[in-house]
Amino acid sequence: MKSYMAKPAEVDHKWYVIDATDQTLGRLSSEVASMLRGKHKPIYTPNVDTGDFIIVINASKIRLTGNKLTQKKMRWYTGYPGGLKEIDYGSLLQKKPEKIIEAAVKGMLPHNRLGSAMFKKLKVYRGSEHPHQAQKPEIRELRG
Repeated sequence: MKSYMAKPAEVDHKWYVIDATDQTLGRLSSEVASMLRGKHKPIYTPNVDTGDFIIVINASKIRLTGNKLTQKKMRWYTGYPGGLKEIDYGSLLQKKPEKIIEAAVKGMLPHNRLGSAMFKKLKVYRGSEHPHQAQKPEIRELRG
């Protein structure tokens, strides 16, 4: 019995829309990361990008449990001496809610060139409108 190994030319990438309204951040992110990798397909191959394009809408309506809105912080370094910046997730949810979902999903993908290619297939939008109608995306309901 031979194992099937997908080739990049054979992979068919579909488009899915996921509504983030009242979804918990971690549960949504793990499902999206799994779909970006292609683990929901029977042709999944670890070293080939077999995943689909994912459009996440209503990012501003994501739900964070516990005290994460005030206690959890996003940190980044500007490149200048003393340039460590941080912002709590409550403020970030008001200013750029797309960044919260993108950061959570990016941390769940492989940290290499393949992971970067998978991350480029993620499109996150604050409201319910998106410019990808021409791709005819399917609506995907998440578990739980």
